[in-house]
Amino acid sequence: MRRLDTREPGFEASLDELLRDRAAGPTDPTIAQQVSAIIHEIRCGGDTALIRLAQQHDGLQDGATADDLEIPSEQIQQAFESTPVETIEALQTAADRIRLFHERQCEDDWSMESDDGTLLAHRVIPLKTVGVYVPGGTAAYPSSVLMNAVPARVAGVEEIIMVTPAPKGAIEPAVLAAAKIAGVDRIFRVGGAQAIAALALGTATIPKVDRIVGPGSIWVATAKQQLFGVVNIDMIAGPSEICIIATQDGGATAEQLAADLLSQAEHDTRAMVCLISPDNALIDRVEEALWSQLEHLPREPIARAAINNYGMSIHAQDMNDAVAVAEHIAPEHLELVVPDADEICTRIRNAGAIFCGPHTPEAVGDYIAGPNHVLPTSGSARFFSPLGVYDFVKRINIIRFSRPMLEALGPKTMLLAHTEGLAGHAESIRLRLEQNDESGNSGSGI
Repeated sequence: MRRLDTREPGFEASLDELLRDRAAGPTDPTIAQQVSAIIHEIRCGGDTALIRLAQQHDGLQDGATADDLEIPSEQIQQAFESTPVETIEALQTAADRIRLFHERQCEDDWSMESDDGTLLAHRVIPLKTVGVYVPGGTAAYPSSVLMNAVPARVAGVEEIIMVTPAPKGAIEPAVLAAAKIAGVDRIFRVGGAQAIAALALGTATIPKVDRIVGPGSIWVATAKQQLFGVVNIDMIAGPSEICIIATQDGGATAEQLAADLLSQAEHDTRAMVCLISPDNALIDRVEEALWSQLEHLPREPIARAAINNYGMSIHAQDMNDAVAVAEHIAPEHLELVVPDADEICTRIRNAGAIFCGPHTPEAVGDYIAGPNHVLPTSGSARFFSPLGVYDFVKRINIIRFSRPMLEALGPKTMLLAHTEGLAGHAESIRLRLEQNDESGNSGSGI
């Protein structure tokens, strides 16, 4: 792991260099060209192109038809029944907690009406159809199904379409079980850029959706980037990352902190893990524990590459300095393992999710705490929010002017229109103001 010190000259430059490398996003020109070609194929060829690409990239069997893309309800039920009871209970508990948290995010319609009949209103309308992408390459992610589909169902989305890679036709039963628990309507065995294109553009088999959510590979991220505007998307998600601010008296052992770092390193070779502390002795012990635990981690090659690529320990001058560094990084996950975690939490503006205290490892947020684990990465927590119910609705503004309100505000409207050189706007007001008021309405307005 890189060992950095905020006191050293060039600290900020070294940190920013690493952050810029991770924040580059899906910019590989070769991948961008290939994804563009895939999107063009789906746009022109529909199901025929989709089947060919699924055979090439997803292991769909030769001779498959469009009917083979969708997973039948019988197979989903069979997967549910074959999943161990204790796993189903854990998934159900997670779904219940996710639902409970996200129900608090629901927005209500509102309106304001004046005595003269002028109305200003705001309507919140669920999206009709949403696509959920669930990764299925190096691991199975039933938790991702729950985190994406449950808030959509809470929001009132009419139809939830799920796509997921199925190497050689196989999908982990727990993923299908999670889809059943979350209320997913239809599931298709297709992944990668071709799945995103099919959801965005629609084919005879896969419905066109209003929004696509869910993390994926660089191919998925690039496809989402290129299709934004054709369809709405959640965010361009990058590799996982965690920052931990810890002190000797924070209540967690070095072994526990090391395990928290590895919990994200095992996700991806480009995952970032970062320990920030004013205590060099604690940093030493955590690093020692990390390398020891790494030897026994099943995904050791992935985690080791992540640590070598983007692992760092930062020696801060004091707690204020540690908070400033974390704020600069704006991490996806931020653990505060310090005595006054609740107070420090109120000072943090830039983080996807904050985990307070020694008994709140990041892993509980990934699975069962309730708040969403789809979070902004690569510094985008400065301006993006976690996935939520608000991502599955749209809003419409409603305006109804009365005659008195038009008379009161019309002249100012005309002035602003003429200021912008838009005479047609002003004329649409003038013609109405010239009409005799036959309604007789009067009164003050909004």
